[in-house]
Amino acid sequence: MLYKWAKLTLVAGILLNGLCPPALANTTIVESASPDPSGNTIPLASIALLLPLRSGPLGAAADAVRAGFLNAYERDKSDLAVTVIESADTPADMLATYAAASKKYDILIGPLSRTGITAIVQNGQVTKPTIALTQPDLSADKDQALPAQLLPIGLSIEAEARQVASWVGAELAPGKVFVLSTSAAWQKRVASAFTQQLQGSGLRADLMTFSMADGVLNPGALTQLQQRIQNEKPRLLFAALNADQTRQIRNAVGAETPIYGISQLNPMALGDINPEHQIPELDGVRLLDIPWQVQPDHPAVMVYPRRTDGAEQQPNADLDRLYALGIDAFRIAREVAARNSVFQIDGVTGRLNVSFGVGINAPSFERAEPEAVYQNGVVTPLYAH
Repeated sequence: MLYKWAKLTLVAGILLNGLCPPALANTTIVESASPDPSGNTIPLASIALLLPLRSGPLGAAADAVRAGFLNAYERDKSDLAVTVIESADTPADMLATYAAASKKYDILIGPLSRTGITAIVQNGQVTKPTIALTQPDLSADKDQALPAQLLPIGLSIEAEARQVASWVGAELAPGKVFVLSTSAAWQKRVASAFTQQLQGSGLRADLMTFSMADGVLNPGALTQLQQRIQNEKPRLLFAALNADQTRQIRNAVGAETPIYGISQLNPMALGDINPEHQIPELDGVRLLDIPWQVQPDHPAVMVYPRRTDGAEQQPNADLDRLYALGIDAFRIAREVAARNSVFQIDGVTGRLNVSFGVGINAPSFERAEPEAVYQNGVVTPLYAH
């Protein structure tokens, strides 16, 4: 197919034929300037970015991913043709949008939701290289393998928990770890991933689940935790918690016992100097976070523009992380388009190790995030890049 190269164009209308009205999609066609004086050329690859840009729950997240992806594309077009496809985010609509896009484009990026990618995998629809922005939920069929054409690269708090478990297992074993969580589903997943990865490390996990009322951890449980720390002397506390909950833990038990956690302990955007956002109570707490959030001097971080919020909006660390995911999604897509099957990227979301498109072998993806620590109320890299 020949492509006419032009500037950013917004095409409002129907992308897919035969879809019911809720699934009708708009496309934003983003194309690079061509050295071909005739204005026509065949791109290295055509890429479709599938996002629920008008979804209430996921609209802001999708917009952050889109902005990061397109900023990375503008920096290095690499003879790629990119089309952003808006779709409703119900599993049925995303499945239909994906199936139609698979017939037109060489590489597909998305979906953003677990329900969307799970529907695609379960329906056996993955016939083109697909870089998923999240992990499918295959818990109901644990024996189901990922399709050879599917590479999930989403930011995974469970993967962060496993990396922290390997970190503390190497540095602090043997001994006991108190794993702290509430009944929130994401915290239970993080606690479970950490505990499973800890097996065989010499550290023994002891799970403690806290109840909450009006954002406050149960005072009796905090007193019990303090007593158990005094009596049992754990090597560390793993906080499968958010920053405010961890602050309450630290205020209750003091700073003598080390606390480790994941990126959810860092609610601040990089460069946020508002003293009201700083959390000095967490000084010394160690965690993981992506380079985009903690390493301003990282070579990749330095070359891309920061995400911009509206004047009335507060900085949002989670949206910044998704913006960074969009940047790395483009960089991975560029490698896939170049037919590179095994490669590494020193990305804005971590050091990425990718194996994709190697015969019938299952794809593999690993992200290693930098270790960080709270100092003077803000998160800083533990080691220089």
